[in-house]
Amino acid sequence: MRRFPALLASIPVAGLLLPSAALAQGMPQLAFGNPLTIAQVVWGGMIFLVLYLALSRWALPQVGAVLQARAASIADDLDAAHAAKAAADAAMAEMTEATRLARSEAQAAISAAVDKAKAEAAAEALATSRRLEARLAEAEAQIAQARNAAMAALRQVATDTTLAMVTKLTGTRPGKKSIDGAVGVALAARGQT
Repeated sequence: MRRFPALLASIPVAGLLLPSAALAQGMPQLAFGNPLTIAQVVWGGMIFLVLYLALSRWALPQVGAVLQARAASIADDLDAAHAAKAAADAAMAEMTEATRLARSEAQAAISAAVDKAKAEAAAEALATSRRLEARLAEAEAQIAQARNAAMAALRQVATDTTLAMVTKLTGTRPGKKSIDGAVGVALAARGQT
């Protein structure tokens, strides 16, 4: 802005030297001997001065104010954008942390449920195993009882059969004790007593 006053001061000097330079070059439109040319130059200078003053005092300050207002608005918008970005980053970090916590809680809940299911399955398997062992022991007892009953019946049948065979073969009836002892020895030899 400091150059403008120096430029304005150099305009009258140029205006004085220009006609002589123009006439020397052969430019008839700048012939200052013609009163119309002088009037045009004076009016041109006044219009230039009025335009310069209007622009420097009124239009350019308004343009500067608009530019400053735009710069301030842009700076405010940038600050708001930075604040919104910081808030969004904070919300994203919070959401990421919440997601991480939810995943870890879900994993813990899944692990607890799996452990509980395993424990329940093991307890149920143990109870089933105990029931089966009890049934097996009961079945073995029934089998042993049936075997003992069958062996007792076998001993009686073997004794009666032996008695009948010896009586038929020999014609004499042997003593029941001697036949029972012989059947007992035979069964003991076979491991069926």
